[in-house]
Amino acid sequence: QEHYNMLNQKINYKWDFVIMQAKEQYKAGKERKKADRYALDCQERAYWLVNRTPPGMLDILEYGLDRVTDPNENKVNQVRQ
Repeated sequence: QEHYNMLNQKINYKWDFVIMQAKEQYKAGKERKKADRYALDCQERAYWLVNRTPPGMLDILEYGLDRVTDPNENKVNQVRQ
């Protein structure tokens, strides 16, 4: 119980910090001029174009219902045999 309470306090503190940061970023984004917002959007798009996953490699976003490969496939085959 003591460890749980300690962990809960740490997580709540960090979560509050994340919420506070998000609010500040949202407020700062609203105060920016339209041209600045457009420039930042273009910079972010350029970053993701340059840093995208190479073809043939799995991306974290590809995991889900329509995933390309099943990470549990080997375990299922071993259980069936």
